[in-house]
Amino acid sequence: MIEINGNDLVFSFQSVHHCARLNISFQRTLRIPDDDRTYPLPPGLGSFPLVHVDDFEENVPESWMKHGGIILPMYQSEAMWIHFNGHFELGRPSAYPFAIKICTGKINAVTGEEYKSGLKKNPQDYVVSPKQPWLDGYCIKKGEIRQFVAMPLGEGYTAEEQITGEAEHGGLQITVYPMKGSRYDALFPKSEMNMMSDRSLSTGSWGAMPAMCMAPPSGGGYETAQVEEMGLAPGGKMKQEIYNDDFKIDDWDLENGSRCFVHITNSTTWAEITGNLPPHLPPSAKDYTYAGLPWFDYYDADSKAIKGSAKLSKLESVQKMSAAKGEPISNDSFSTQELVIPLKKNPKQVREGDF
Repeated sequence: MIEINGNDLVFSFQSVHHCARLNISFQRTLRIPDDDRTYPLPPGLGSFPLVHVDDFEENVPESWMKHGGIILPMYQSEAMWIHFNGHFELGRPSAYPFAIKICTGKINAVTGEEYKSGLKKNPQDYVVSPKQPWLDGYCIKKGEIRQFVAMPLGEGYTAEEQITGEAEHGGLQITVYPMKGSRYDALFPKSEMNMMSDRSLSTGSWGAMPAMCMAPPSGGGYETAQVEEMGLAPGGKMKQEIYNDDFKIDDWDLENGSRCFVHITNSTTWAEITGNLPPHLPPSAKDYTYAGLPWFDYYDADSKAIKGSAKLSKLESVQKMSAAKGEPISNDSFSTQELVIPLKKNPKQVREGDF
């Protein structure tokens, strides 16, 4: 079962295990510069609002109704990262594990291959929660990604268009497979807790403003052709490891997977579709940094990172493509060296006193 809870997309597999529940949020963030430098992790600025596509049948394209799923708003050239938060039962040594495939325009964000159901181990085409707490972009090489950046579908920027030559799908496609219940109980019997770190809880006062209520669109909606469909394109480079799956393929319950299509619309048309104002414009990365606010570094020394995708490494970035089109999207370089906060794997642990 898939539900929206607040601004979280929640996958539940109660027939598999009572703990098999995964919350996914789509975090607003800073768009990092594309200047051949590799930046640390930017903060979460609050979750994008989510709505059911079925609630707005008269206001969206027919293809969206066919796909089902949810809708979220993004400004052109706005960035996002995806946060995974599995259910944690008191006394267990791990949150419930999930294998998660993330595709943009039906292009796998880890391998660059076109979408296929199931899981592939070599090369690994999915991430594993809770080991992988978040995903910020396309895996271009070991320890490095290119940030997810929203761009209009049909202008050639998206990973989908660059790889397939078509602007057919857009949005995000998420497939979640839970661990088999019997394997979870065998591998993670009740013991002491081990909570994951969460950079979205350490972002100060930059959280997103809640959507403000407006009157619904008059006349039962507007012409669906006005909906500006968005896809995700590669942005600047960021330090991030995609961790190897230490479990066996047989540990995953491939018979009980669940899929969701995440439609992305331009924030300027969000109000016309939903009757709600979009979130405020995000700050620039340069302004955020000059204000002395933090960036983050996360490293799990106990986990091995997978190799990046040769196919994804060949994608052109938004900044490079926009410059070639004669319409450069500016995003100035800056230094974050003195503002990086390391995130620990177990932030709840208290250091022993010396007295």
